[in-house]
Parts: sequence; C-alpha cells; structure tokens
Amino acid sequence: MKQGSLFGGAQGGSARAYVDGGSRGNPGPAGYGVRIEQEDGTVVELKEALGLTTNNVAEYSGLIAALRWAAANRISTLHVRADSELLVKQMRGEYRVKSPGLQPLHEQARALARQIGDVRFEHVRREFNKDADRLANEAMDEAAAG
Repeated sequence: MKQGSLFGGAQGGSARAYVDGGSRGNPGPAGYGVRIEQEDGTVVELKEALGLTTNNVAEYSGLIAALRWAAANRISTLHVRADSELLVKQMRGEYRVKSPGLQPLHEQARALARQIGDVRFEHVRREFNKDADRLANEAMDEAAAG
C-alpha cells in the first residue's frame, strides 16, 4: 500500500520537458526555450529573454522554468531532455558545479527536482531538441532587440 503525500492533494501525472538556452556571444543577448509535453497530449511552450548573460546561465534558467512549471502543475514524474551535456551531467551528479555563477542555479534546480519527486535527465542531440531550440532563439532575438 502506498501512502499519499501529506503535503497537498493527489500527485499529478507525468510530462516530458525539452529544455534549451543560449546566448549570442558568451556573455551576450540570451534566452531560453522549453517545450513541455504532458501525458494527455497537451503541449506547453515557455520562453524568456534574459538580457546579457552566458550560455550556461541560459540553459539553467530554462531548466528552472521547466521545473517550476512542473511543480506548480503537480507533475510527479518529469523526464527532462536537454542538448547541454554539462547541464545534464551536473544535474545527474556526474560533474561538479565549479562555476560560482552556476552554483546557486544548480542548487535551485535540485531543490525544485526534489519537490517534484521523480525527475530524470537525458542528454539528446540538438536535432532532437528543435522546438526548445526554436523557442530559445526567439527569446534571444527578443533579448538582442530589447
């Protein structure tokens, strides 16, 4: 027998999040894009222009946006796919986070992942992350214009 959570209502379903972030220049005008596919077929797209920052900060910002969305929507199983090998390996604990600028973002992402429960990270090639890449490029266009 499985006991329900003592913190809130019934656990939500599962979703897959495709995450990407980038900057034009490093640092440069940056943004992230996220495409979330829920188990019922619903698709949610998130993007944000970040101003001037680094590629890695943009990647983490996209991940945090996906994790926040999942936590807010009571997703209990999240499969994160990203084309940033650094991000994926850091979140899996395979690489240490040495950059002082990334450490607080990594801790925030880990805390959100613990809140969700079952979060898996998978590195995918860029061609399998096209929608998130498109959204990130739209956000970078907005960052460059603004």
